Amino acid sequence: MSSSSQWNESPTSTSEEQTLAKSLSIWPLDTYNINLLNEVRHKQYTNRNPPLPIYDLVVIGAGAGGLVSSRQAARRGAKSCMISAELAGGDCLNAGCVPSKALLRCAKLVREAKKIVVQDNEYGISVTNSGKTSDDDNANQMNVSVDFPKIMERMRKLRAHIAPVDGHARGDSLGTQTFQGRGVFTSPSTIEVVEHGQQLGAESNPILHFRKAVIATGGRPFVPDNIPGLKEAPYTTNLSLFNLQQLPKRMVVLGAGVVALEMAQAFASFGSEVTVLQRSRLLSRGDEEAAEAIKQTLEKEGVKFLSGVSVNEVTTIKEATNDDDLPLMSVSLSCAEHTEPISLDCECLLLALGRTANVDSLGLESAGVDFHPSKGILVNDFSQSVSNPDVYAVGDCVSDVFRLTHMSGEMAKVVVQNALFQGQWRLSSLVVPAVMYTDPEYATVGRIHVDENDNVVSPIENNEEVDVYKAELQHNDRAILDSSDKTSFVKILCKKGTGTIVGCTIVSSRAGEMINEVTLAMKHDISLEGVGRNIHSYPTLGEAVMGCGIQFINSRWSVYDKDGEISH
Repeated sequence: MSSSSQWNESPTSTSEEQTLAKSLSIWPLDTYNINLLNEVRHKQYTNRNPPLPIYDLVVIGAGAGGLVSSRQAARRGAKSCMISAELAGGDCLNAGCVPSKALLRCAKLVREAKKIVVQDNEYGISVTNSGKTSDDDNANQMNVSVDFPKIMERMRKLRAHIAPVDGHARGDSLGTQTFQGRGVFTSPSTIEVVEHGQQLGAESNPILHFRKAVIATGGRPFVPDNIPGLKEAPYTTNLSLFNLQQLPKRMVVLGAGVVALEMAQAFASFGSEVTVLQRSRLLSRGDEEAAEAIKQTLEKEGVKFLSGVSVNEVTTIKEATNDDDLPLMSVSLSCAEHTEPISLDCECLLLALGRTANVDSLGLESAGVDFHPSKGILVNDFSQSVSNPDVYAVGDCVSDVFRLTHMSGEMAKVVVQNALFQGQWRLSSLVVPAVMYTDPEYATVGRIHVDENDNVVSPIENNEEVDVYKAELQHNDRAILDSSDKTSFVKILCKKGTGTIVGCTIVSSRAGEMINEVTLAMKHDISLEGVGRNIHSYPTLGEAVMGCGIQFINSRWSVYDKDGEISH
């Protein structure tokens, strides 16, 4: 069995521990991050020696896809193991879904608090400082202050609370063996675990023989190599953003997708001056009306947008000297709003330009696994390598799939069934929703409506005519009572002349909850009429989904004509 030793909290942590923690993008070494690391990246770890003679399933990667595939295989009686190179839980737990949503919750609370500190606000709620006398002109006035280090501490606390679900001990309890190290194929049926501090081929490295293998190595932030000065600058990505301990006065966000907009809104709420640099329009593959509604909301909250941007150079003015310090950079750019190049100074330059698949240094050539260097592993509809039938791949390391945590988990279920139980589950059968957790949220499933000439954009189907049904939330009673969602809507697309749902876009508070009803309908061939006839609780925002169904039903009503005859 494996054994490990515990990490030490600062200031008793060693320089070696501090260097390793920073290389893993987990900092500072406080109680919460120590608890996290003791679950997902043991400081010292003795791998099982010897390993089993042969495994039914060996998984390289310990993110959502790796965890689900290795653990589900073990729970179904297979001999499985998982190779964890860095942090179990992957980006989602450590640098993605979990920490970002913790920040978004605090940001929303800031915005809500600001509504009630305004005198004579519509809610009839006032906040006063009982320490002041009534003679003080400021007795009934208070400002909302933000304690950014406390916000980040809360994030670390909650992340550590969630971590045991993804930790090594949990995997062991389910029957999955965990190896710490870097998994490298040495043949079409063997993987070497390059233990930390060792080189490929070291005698002590375990060699794992497998019947089937899964590549679940995820992805990493894309960093362009054609911007002078960028590689040398102390830029930030999602991997390092959640290590910040001081609020940057100015943040420049390069990119206009999900991560960019979520964090732009959050940091603007905290008090940073945020500028988003967009090369094309926001959510370039998404619904244009939705993008515009979200942009207007963020602009009202202080986020600035520059469009048609070309970054000319990044200059590092000053490096941070310690944890209480921030660097200073200058971004030189050209954009549509200015005739001459301009420069923006910032303490935080956030790169949010998409992701690149982690397929380097895996020995894929030795395994006979075909791949694209940036897009990822090439698989068929069964999530199986197109060139090695004993190797499968899931998640962000796979070419041309949705790069979402829940997609990774669902692909893992497909792989376990197909690889170990002679299944024929197909990726093309999956109906996958996606959510951006701005306020309001933006949720989609299936095809997207584009206004120009009523065309549609879809990752799967093309050029099929659709009918569009739209319900605006400005007429929704719950939205009215909440004083929210004045520009929000639900838009459902159906095959022309039918009630067959092929796509949906929702801009609304809790859109991520609402989209699941439409996803279920699409998965199980429930028509838009069926959605409309489903009774929804009143008053709820979800009634807007029903509203689209009612539009469909009403368009097919039988009515009396002017002669009193029934007309269909």
